[in-house]
Amino acid sequence: MYFVVAGGGAVGYHLSKALLESGHEVMIIERDRKRALWIEEQLGSVVINAPADEGRYQIQAGCQRADAVLAVTGDDEDNLIISQLAKLKCGANRVIARVNNPKNEIVFKAMGIDETLSSTRVLMGVIEQELPTGGFMPLMPLTGSHLELIEAEIAAGTPPAGQEVRSLGLPPGSLIGGIVRKGEILHAHGDTTLEVGDRIIVFAPTAAEQDVRKALFG
Repeated sequence: MYFVVAGGGAVGYHLSKALLESGHEVMIIERDRKRALWIEEQLGSVVINAPADEGRYQIQAGCQRADAVLAVTGDDEDNLIISQLAKLKCGANRVIARVNNPKNEIVFKAMGIDETLSSTRVLMGVIEQELPTGGFMPLMPLTGSHLELIEAEIAAGTPPAGQEVRSLGLPPGSLIGGIVRKGEILHAHGDTTLEVGDRIIVFAPTAAEQDVRKALFG
């Protein structure tokens, strides 16, 4: 497969190296001359020293034939512009963007970017999953919508414990898709009473994530 990687920082470099080692074809676009030269020394002639937020350099990199364009710079604004150009100017088959601030994910989705990756969101989810008072983990955005999938554990002393599903006070547009209790999957009816230790799957608007957290944990 062929990938255009926009941004040759630590993320872009290691990603490109891993792709090359897996037998894929890669072209990196890196703005900084010294960084581009260093990458060339490490990986060979797989880098263009140019700004990736200019369409002509994406075309030079072969974005039209790429299986995916990966926008992985350290700046969300740059990644958004790069992603839009890849979509509009190159007609890229697939565009994946790194999002440094999780709050910006909804903007990327609104602009039609195929997939976003937020290391901050993933790390926070992992940390919270390990808390003794219960976990709250945004699992994934749902492609083609402004919705996401969230997993949460009902902890002792939190508002949902002992309450019916209909009483949770989730934000508009949110619903519980299922409950995992003692290894079994239950349907989440309005009169289903939630128990401590239940793990629930919530479908919710991405913008309402904090409201979902508040409803579940107070």
